[in-house]
Amino acid sequence: MDRFLVVSSDGHAGPHAAEYRGYVNPEYRDVFDVALPIQIEMTEAAAKSFLVDDINKEWRKGRDYALSGAWDAEARDKVLDADGIAAEVLFPDGVTEMNAPPFGAGFTMTPEGVTADLQWAGCIAHNRWMAEFVSTAPERRIGLACIPVLWDIDRAVEGIRWAHTNGLRGVVFPPRWGSFAAYHHPRYDPVWEICQDLDMPIHFHSGPAPIEEYFGPVPAPEGHVVPPGAMGVYITEVAMWLVRPLTFMLWGGVFERFPKLKVALVEGTSIWVPEYLELLEQRYSESHYAQKLGDYRSHLSMSPADYFRRNVRVGASCMPRREAELRHAIGLGTIMWGSDYPHPEGSWPYTKDQMQGTFGGLPEHEIAQMLGGNAAEFYNLDIEKLAPLAARIGPEKRSFAKAD
Repeated sequence: MDRFLVVSSDGHAGPHAAEYRGYVNPEYRDVFDVALPIQIEMTEAAAKSFLVDDINKEWRKGRDYALSGAWDAEARDKVLDADGIAAEVLFPDGVTEMNAPPFGAGFTMTPEGVTADLQWAGCIAHNRWMAEFVSTAPERRIGLACIPVLWDIDRAVEGIRWAHTNGLRGVVFPPRWGSFAAYHHPRYDPVWEICQDLDMPIHFHSGPAPIEEYFGPVPAPEGHVVPPGAMGVYITEVAMWLVRPLTFMLWGGVFERFPKLKVALVEGTSIWVPEYLELLEQRYSESHYAQKLGDYRSHLSMSPADYFRRNVRVGASCMPRREAELRHAIGLGTIMWGSDYPHPEGSWPYTKDQMQGTFGGLPEHEIAQMLGGNAAEFYNLDIEKLAPLAARIGPEKRSFAKAD
């Protein structure tokens, strides 16, 4: 085939916030009606706090139909075809399209300031909608279920089974656990087991962080002034909060006990990976300085860095050239390119140009791995079903060749 198979590891989808009402269990709809205007107000406030409100409004001009692909299957397929994307992983949406799931559901799922039953109700509503959306093109949509795993392990296992039965291909877990046990605790073993047995990769998505520490109260009281440098601190630390749950899992022996468990870290760049792996190797290796720490390695049969290389993939959204040049230090088999559609920081509507700028001149087989091969293997995609689509819409391999 003279075209690449492209699989985006990072897409976002969800209906208008009000339309989630029909997917919420009836007993929670009165609460939904009360909560909806509050959610919209807080989402608008977040857009202003994150300095994206004006940029988003300007960027959207003249693109309403294409951006309706956030919830409209026909519009989305047209965008994917034009971008050359055969398949994509689908997370919940949020601020830019004003379509976050209700009751604190989504890819944040913080346990603070919410109740378990309501957060579960919001996640169930989103998962129902996502299952419907995936059914419009199951060969190219890799839908993820939101599972607020912290509250109730048995309920989480049940939710994961439901997701698998209803055509979803992975799960999203909250990266921050508040006062609950962290992910190295054995209480989560039934969850790891079901995800391994059903081949449901676990996903942590970048974005969640202790926002109030950076920007102050949310919503901000009248007259509140955001401290200087708040955004700089946030964007510096946000990847740390993304990686943190994985660090607990690696050292906690999760991948020792569940060797086929899969985890993906998404939209947090991949630039941090080489130094992170080097740190894991150094901390695992025996040294004079480790002697006083006692035995903290015997429950592991190999270095945490080795578990990372075997079990973990990184969704490198809108990957810049610098990361492509570091691909061997990051791990050629670790990188899964992503478009982040329909967000303004994503590659759309200049996806093919960005792909060529990132990967142009690199060996063809390496481009194929990063653009789609790694993701196809990670999600066990049916390549034969996707091949005709890739042959029609995929970016031409010759367009990535280095000019003589």
